[in-house]
Amino acid sequence: MTELIPSPTAALVKASDVPTLLDAIRPAWQAKDLINRVRRLIPVDPSSACQRLFNASVHDLREKVVVAGLDIAMEAAKQHKLPPVAVADDVENYPTSKLINLAYRMGILSRPDWRRLARCYEIRRDLEHEDDEYEAGVEDCVYIFQTCINVVLSQDPIHLIRVTDVKELVEQPAPSTPAPSLLQDYEHAPQPRQEEILKFLASVALDNGQSDLVRQNAFSFLNHFAAITQNAARLTLASHLQGKITRGGSVRPVIRVAFASGTLPYLKQAHLKDFYASILDQMKKVGYRWGAHASHGELLRSFQEVGGLIHCPGDVRKEIVLWLMLAYLGEEGGRTSYGNVRHVFYSNTAAPLVEEIIRASARVVRHDVHDMSSSNAIQRAVRTDHIQRRLDSILDWVEEGTEDG
Repeated sequence: MTELIPSPTAALVKASDVPTLLDAIRPAWQAKDLINRVRRLIPVDPSSACQRLFNASVHDLREKVVVAGLDIAMEAAKQHKLPPVAVADDVENYPTSKLINLAYRMGILSRPDWRRLARCYEIRRDLEHEDDEYEAGVEDCVYIFQTCINVVLSQDPIHLIRVTDVKELVEQPAPSTPAPSLLQDYEHAPQPRQEEILKFLASVALDNGQSDLVRQNAFSFLNHFAAITQNAARLTLASHLQGKITRGGSVRPVIRVAFASGTLPYLKQAHLKDFYASILDQMKKVGYRWGAHASHGELLRSFQEVGGLIHCPGDVRKEIVLWLMLAYLGEEGGRTSYGNVRHVFYSNTAAPLVEEIIRASARVVRHDVHDMSSSNAIQRAVRTDHIQRRLDSILDWVEEGTEDG
């Protein structure tokens, strides 16, 4: 049997960190014959070692696609015009370059890792056709080893979060919020899986037949997922919610779900304007004077549940800001029925809620507050120094909020 003659590159590869990189491979792969052959080839034939290591990473990637879920693979392949996937054998026979693309579209590979692995495929393809004029350089070998091990062979299979995982938590008979591990799984889930989960949570939150606890759990999960939802999934949910807004029907439940999920800005502006105009009408009916304090709590808390002023269209927003300011300012005081002197009569219920609402949207309403502070309605309300000090407090809130931002 002819002995393998070490290539000139072999000594350089052996002296690099390539041999130690093998230690990072998962235990499940460490004992396999393929990896043992790679170890034996490094000192004598780095090119062949690279090819075999890449083959191992491709085989591992096929297994990870199956573990992640054939349903997601099927949807990702369909959505991105890749070869169809229906059963595990389809994955086993998938072309290597397409497999790398499929793993990326499923969320198994990040975009940078996808690009690196695709480059490894190109290098491996060149190595398969190498002749006397071409031999893998040290940089090629190191690149393939680092990428295949760090991106694939050292990483555990991804068990994608499923709708049933969320369903079990939301429907349990106790207040529930997603654990950090679940949030991480959701963040790394591909777009189709995020969409499935969001639509499920929205349906629960909008279902009057569900218990208040279960619906509140759904809102809680939507809130936690909002910041880590992919833009494409957010847009899809917004379109789904938009379809649930009907003429004559109650818009508020849909708006509340849209706010919790971070999709409120994506709804049609005409619908948002109609909704906030209805809130303004309700405020006008209740009135801002302190005598209506019994109705202020429910009115303003329900307004907070849909984000308050943050997403309110500008023309309606100014009128709501004026109402809130007048509710906070109150009117000239006097002696109460208990004989005490109160310098300003104002709604004790509305005042703290107004402060929360304006502070939360300070950057949005800063100019509105300044404009309204010089309006005739506000100037008529500021009849004493005590009321002026309350107006100064409102102006301070928006300035402080702008500085913090």
